[in-house]
Amino acid sequence: MAKQTKADKKAAAGKGGAKGGEKRGSMLPKEHAGAGLPVPAPRMKAFYAETVKPRLQAQFGFANPMQLPTLEKIVLNVGLGEAIKQPKLLDSIVEELMVITGQRPVRRKAKKSIANYGLREGQEIGASVTLRGARMWEFFDRFVSTAAPRIRDFKGFSTRSFDGRGNYSIGIKEQMIFPEINYDMVEQIHGMDITFCTTAVRDDHAFALLKELGFPFRTDEKSRAKTAA
Repeated sequence: MAKQTKADKKAAAGKGGAKGGEKRGSMLPKEHAGAGLPVPAPRMKAFYAETVKPRLQAQFGFANPMQLPTLEKIVLNVGLGEAIKQPKLLDSIVEELMVITGQRPVRRKAKKSIANYGLREGQEIGASVTLRGARMWEFFDRFVSTAAPRIRDFKGFSTRSFDGRGNYSIGIKEQMIFPEINYDMVEQIHGMDITFCTTAVRDDHAFALLKELGFPFRTDEKSRAKTAA
């Protein structure tokens, strides 16, 4: 059997080192395939531009396309009375809102002191998020298609919650309807108020806008008749 020379050993070691290097290199994170490409527009925003706007134009006969109603902003607000005695609960709510919306919430403070509730002026008692632009359209899409159907015994939202100026508000009893929330990490079940602000000046225009966007309203005729009136 021929003896292996030092040169042969070095060559073999070099090959092994190259293979090991290739293997280690393959485990490194690769650049995302879409890196450097422009961010696509939200699906719901494209649906509004291509489908909803022509339908609203035909329904109401607006002479100026700028008169067509659209979503302006979505506001999520959580009030927590327990934050007076347990300030750390508010920290968990802020984190949950940030996970749900992808945007850092603003902490809300009491405007005046109420002795009976042990509330002092300036004390933090809630948090809110105002969504605009792409985040607004993405949240609306996720809420309509994923979160709302997860509500227990869900039959649709009432059509009577318009404020007379084209804005629509609803109350959610549990934050667990959002799939982004991990049940095992929740410290306390709480609700929230969500307001959909539109550029419409009339409730029937705002109702038509949200309905065309796929918002799950109740289908009973009595509610619709009262909204139209």
